[in-house]
Amino acid sequence: MAVYTELLHDDLAIFIDSYDVGKLLSFQGITEGVENSNFLIVTTNGRYILTLYEKRVNPQDLPFFLGLMAYLSSAGLGCPVPIQDRNGHKLRELASRPAVLVSFLSGVCTRTPSSNHCQEAGAALARLHKTGRNFTMRRHNALGPHSWRPLFEQFKDRADEICDGLGGIVSAELDRLLLTWPKNLPDGIIHADLFPDNMFFLENTFAGVIDFYFSCNDFLAYDLAICINAWCFEQDCSFNYTKGKSFFEGYQQERPLIQEEKQALPMLSRGAALRFLLTRSYDWLNVAPNALVRPHDPLDYLYRLLFHQSVQCPTEYGLCR
Repeated sequence: MAVYTELLHDDLAIFIDSYDVGKLLSFQGITEGVENSNFLIVTTNGRYILTLYEKRVNPQDLPFFLGLMAYLSSAGLGCPVPIQDRNGHKLRELASRPAVLVSFLSGVCTRTPSSNHCQEAGAALARLHKTGRNFTMRRHNALGPHSWRPLFEQFKDRADEICDGLGGIVSAELDRLLLTWPKNLPDGIIHADLFPDNMFFLENTFAGVIDFYFSCNDFLAYDLAICINAWCFEQDCSFNYTKGKSFFEGYQQERPLIQEEKQALPMLSRGAALRFLLTRSYDWLNVAPNALVRPHDPLDYLYRLLFHQSVQCPTEYGLCR
């Protein structure tokens, strides 16, 4: 979450009045994240989240995201629910941006997940994968392997401003991954951005998931690889084997991995690290002036990538054979 577009109180009050959610009392920008503009809205009826869509979100994808959230919520998975205005519209426009108001999800996220958090997160991800099997809408992964080289081309001449030699490392890794990327693995709905700040807990128990705006159809094990990167490394970028083991235990209690998925994890994890290295590098070099946003350090994902390049066997992640 982030804030790129600022709102005027009077404009927002008029917008909120078109919903049956009470009168606007206050609003506050949410600065975490890097993609869309998000606001905590407080009305006489309670709290809500307003999202203005910016940057990488294609407005044509919004019905997929909103439909997925409504579907998962109706199936019992905790997630925000898009709210209709008095005319039955979920997708609106505000400040010349596509805008959606969603329900407020109770709970807290953790910036330093424990092994217990990792186990809960793994189980929740597996439930999301299982629940999504019957969701009929489809969306290709706009940030999948086919997008990585074109994205790199947009900043490769400046890559070494981030770190000496980064351009060469990324170029070589692209050549490797695009030749050896796994095929024919089980696929379905994935979250594709399940970082600790996108999962809420109540008393260390899973409460819900937010921020579905990268969700798509892709390999289920690729979602696991994204989570290995997001949940199982410490602040010094060292891999925590115990957290990895806990995450996989939680996941496989709900959905056991097949052998082909296990064997593909080192390569998928390299790909996940590269994907976030690329997007974070682009954002680091192109952050909008005056935006209330905190760009993430791309080097965190360079160090993860280098670790994954050294992995010879999926058991090194804490995954049982």
